[in-house]
Amino acid sequence: EELRDSALAISGLLNRKVGGPSFLPYQPKDYYLFKNETWPWTPSAGDEQYRRGLYAFWRRTALHPMFVVFDAPTREECAVSRLRTNTPLQALVTLNDPTFVEAARVFAERILTQGPQEREARLAFAFKRATSRSPSTPELNLLRKRFDALHQNFAKNRDDAERVVNVGQSPRNARLDVVELATWTAMCNLLLNLDEVLTRE
Repeated sequence: EELRDSALAISGLLNRKVGGPSFLPYQPKDYYLFKNETWPWTPSAGDEQYRRGLYAFWRRTALHPMFVVFDAPTREECAVSRLRTNTPLQALVTLNDPTFVEAARVFAERILTQGPQEREARLAFAFKRATSRSPSTPELNLLRKRFDALHQNFAKNRDDAERVVNVGQSPRNARLDVVELATWTAMCNLLLNLDEVLTRE
């Protein structure tokens, strides 16, 4: 829940409303199909979708898959502490789950509309927003190379760019160039997956 909240907060999507009923987060299509065919799951709309993970609807007989991957207890009994694991599935969630991809896209829009105009300054701005520190020269060089590779790829595969920038229900900024936005979305996704962003040392 904290990782999800952190990604939403960095992007500016986090809804800090306190209290109220649970919300239904994004979930894989037909996840409940063979668990209970009569169970409906319609993700919450609007700002409710971006509330803190603490308020996510919890079904003990079929936990939300994102929380399962991160060792959430079933809440059938009190758990003093959670297991600590590190699996490739966790990286797949933070790289591909709609919540994280959408957060990366909104983060990218923020950089393009509120950040500096020069690319290098934007890279430094984004890095500092995600990590709370300025990037070193080698880190900035790596980010620049990665940006160039992503931009080249999306320029050749515009359909992929369209798919990336349309993840999630928050409307995208239609004034921004699709290739540019997709490139920054992928860069922001990379930043949100840095060890120092995900791990409390």
